[in-house]
Amino acid sequence: MQFYPDTYFHLYNRTNNNELLFKNHKNYLYFLKQYRQRFSDIWDTLGYCLMPTHFHFLIRTKSESSGAHLQGGLHLSEILSKQIGIWLSSYTKAINRQENRHGSLFQCHSRAIPVTDEKYLLTLLAYIHQNPLRSNLVEKLEDWPFSSFPDYAGLRDGTLLNKQLIVPWFRTKEEFIIFSNAILKNIDPKVWI
Repeated sequence: MQFYPDTYFHLYNRTNNNELLFKNHKNYLYFLKQYRQRFSDIWDTLGYCLMPTHFHFLIRTKSESSGAHLQGGLHLSEILSKQIGIWLSSYTKAINRQENRHGSLFQCHSRAIPVTDEKYLLTLLAYIHQNPLRSNLVEKLEDWPFSSFPDYAGLRDGTLLNKQLIVPWFRTKEEFIIFSNAILKNIDPKVWI
């Protein structure tokens, strides 16, 4: 993975053989807690969705002037790639202990795709939030508790997101909800995983 400062990325990974990533409600919360502890100083989170077999995060790396780009002589890409690996390995070990299982939980390495323009950024956020609908897990976006949609819709007051990075595109919560519920058509294939 190659990371750059002040850049938006779509970070995602999925499990091997469609195995459940989260075995219970506490697993989802533990995964987010570990994510927050490991990455809140390194990047801002604009959106996320945790699905039964995979995850999506929309992030923005912090600037080099923030001091987050260097750590023990390492540069931003090295730090983030290493931290992502440690995070997912740690989660896998916890699940392995909990479930008395062995081996890798995730497919290969995580992907981090740069988000290069505004249209892609907004489409990606809607795509991330619509995962539970497209998978028939819920009938409404607000019914999936493991996504950032309820925070943007004003249904929850979580502290993981930097909502200020999205606010400029939506004057009201209602505009955001309408946009998020719109059916995604003719999307650039690079958005879908």
